[in-house]
Amino acid sequence: MSLENILSNAQRGQRELGAEKKVGWDEVTQGVVINAFEYDATNVSRELSEDRKYSDFSSYTATVASWRIIKPIYNRDICIDCQNCWVWCPDTSIISRDKQMLGIDYDHCKGCGVCVEVCPTNPKSLLMFAETADGEECLAGWPVKEKKAKETETE
Repeated sequence: MSLENILSNAQRGQRELGAEKKVGWDEVTQGVVINAFEYDATNVSRELSEDRKYSDFSSYTATVASWRIIKPIYNRDICIDCQNCWVWCPDTSIISRDKQMLGIDYDHCKGCGVCVEVCPTNPKSLLMFAETADGEECLAGWPVKEKKAKETETE
């Protein structure tokens, strides 16, 4: 399944959380619950997220992209599909299928950088860049692994 198919759901990211009425931290309603589904979701875990019937306003249909000032860029050529980023992402913004990293869900990524911190590759397969950075330019300037100089024996 391609990344385009996963993100192609017409409901995906159609609303921005907080855009309705901006309030201060001391005015936020306590105990608010955003229900993801308007139906019995007993077996929903067996469905792919793009096939689920989400409620009109849920964490799936809402976007928080405007909150982010830096974003992770992903380099497929370096990734070893260890799934560390997927496991540790606090917003489940790493898109992975069949234990293969496919990309980043920028509708829900808040730019925390946890994915970069847990990436074990050298150089890292995820790096943080400014929100306005062009992905292709970032990839073109990606760091390369420095090879260690071989030690020569001295006489």
